[in-house]
Amino acid sequence: MTVPDPVIAQIGGAIPTAPIDMITHASLVTQIVLGVLVVLSLVSWAIMLAKWWEFRKTDRVGRSFTREFARTPALDTATGLVRRSPASPFTRIFSRAVNFFAEMKPGALREAANSSPLSGSQVEALRLVLDSETSEERDRLSHFIPWLATIGSVSPLIGLFGTVLGVIDAFMGIATKGSGNLSAVAPGVAEALTATAAALAVAIPAVFGYNIFAARLNRLENELEGFGTEIIAMMVREGRI
Repeated sequence: MTVPDPVIAQIGGAIPTAPIDMITHASLVTQIVLGVLVVLSLVSWAIMLAKWWEFRKTDRVGRSFTREFARTPALDTATGLVRRSPASPFTRIFSRAVNFFAEMKPGALREAANSSPLSGSQVEALRLVLDSETSEERDRLSHFIPWLATIGSVSPLIGLFGTVLGVIDAFMGIATKGSGNLSAVAPGVAEALTATAAALAVAIPAVFGYNIFAARLNRLENELEGFGTEIIAMMVREGRI
C-alpha cells in the first residue's frame, strides 16, 4: 500500500534528526521549562564547586592547626599559635573560649597559680559558649547548602510539569491535524519527555552534593565539639578552671 505524499511529508518533518532538534522543535512551554532547569543546574553546580573549595580549605587549615595544638604544652603557647595560624573554625572557637574565660576571671590567664578556679556554673557557661560558637560555625559553612536539597526535590516536579504540558500539546496537535499514527505521536511525546530527562540530570547531582556536604558538616561539627573539650581539659590541667 502506497502512503500518500502529504502523510510522508508530515511524518518526515515531525521526526527529529538529532537530539538538539527535540529541543529546538519543542513547544514554547517545554523550552521555558528546559531553560529554568538549565538555570537551576548552573546554580547547583556553582554551589557545589564553591562549597567543595571552602570545605577543602577548612579541612586543610583545620588539620594543620589541630596537629600543632596537640603539641602545645600550655595555654599561653596555644594562644600564640592561634595568632600565627590562618583563621579557621578552630581558631575562632579557641579565641572565643579564651576571651570568655578572661571576662569571667580578669588576669587569670596571666596569673594562673594565684587565680581561683571557676565554679561549676561558670564552667557550664563556658561549655555553652563553645557549643554556641560551634553552631555558628556550622551555620556559616552550611550557607547555601539547603539550596541543593531544594533544587534536588523541585527539579523533577518542574520536569514532570513540562512533560505533561508537552504531551498535552502533542495530542492537541494530533487532534488538529487529524493524524493518529505512531509516527505522528512519537516525536511529540519524545520532545515532551526531554523535560523529565533534563530534570533528572539536574536533581541527581544536587541530591548527591547535598548528602555529601551534610555528612561533612556533621563530621566537622563533631570535630569542633571535641576540640572544645580539649580546650577545657587544657585549662583544667593548668589549674585555670
